[in-house]
Amino acid sequence: MDDLLNLKGKNIVVMGVANQRSLAWGVAKSLQKVGANLIFTYRKERSMAKLEKLLVDVDYEAKMIVQCDVNEDESIERAFKEIGDKVGVIHGVLHSLAFAHAEDLRGDFIETSRDGYAFAQDTSAYSLVAVAKYARPYMTEGGTITTMSYLGAERVLDGYNVMGVAKAALEASVRYLANDLGKDNIRVNAISAGAVRTLSAKGVPSFNTILNKIEEVAPLKRNITQEEVGNMTLAMMSDLSSGVTGEVIYVDGGYHIMG
Repeated sequence: MDDLLNLKGKNIVVMGVANQRSLAWGVAKSLQKVGANLIFTYRKERSMAKLEKLLVDVDYEAKMIVQCDVNEDESIERAFKEIGDKVGVIHGVLHSLAFAHAEDLRGDFIETSRDGYAFAQDTSAYSLVAVAKYARPYMTEGGTITTMSYLGAERVLDGYNVMGVAKAALEASVRYLANDLGKDNIRVNAISAGAVRTLSAKGVPSFNTILNKIEEVAPLKRNITQEEVGNMTLAMMSDLSSGVTGEVIYVDGGYHIMG
């Protein structure tokens, strides 16, 4: 079994740590436990300061910390070149990035602005395509690209609005990227995590209602934890899932199977 959790010393890029509640941080903690070399990206100086504090708090030294704005191709290309020049080979990428304007998460979906729609798609879905494009040249030993989705990609969830449409595009992108990159032995999958109290979740007006409903309806009768998401992502980035690509894996206590 240890041979299948073959991530010790592997170079994994973690994108999207906002704070200690981030799903990306949960994944990072799981990866750190098995000895992976973690390379973190950040968008702005403020987020870098938060990330550095988190690392100090857990007494972990990152392999690298690199600036990357996923709304700009030049920034993504520059970031992965910097990473590739230093570590040589990238074995995995965690893409945990999504954003929509607050005004597009309120009211009816039909009121979504054209700019708001485009921005949510660019940040939350197209960014995976761009990241895969610029990571690919450095994934010379194969590897994995894993992104984070949510049930709102396939169901109408109150207050999720334009983000649900962006997540649907993200999940479709996973399938097309899996097809493109399979010949390079690069697997692409999504984790559809249940409701966790993250910074992004705070922007969904009905979030507390969703948490309560999950406890009532989900087969496990509880909400899931950041650690559970991290551990499943760890499995999907290791050889434990070597035959799996193009899939959406649910970590939601079974909530998605209920009518």
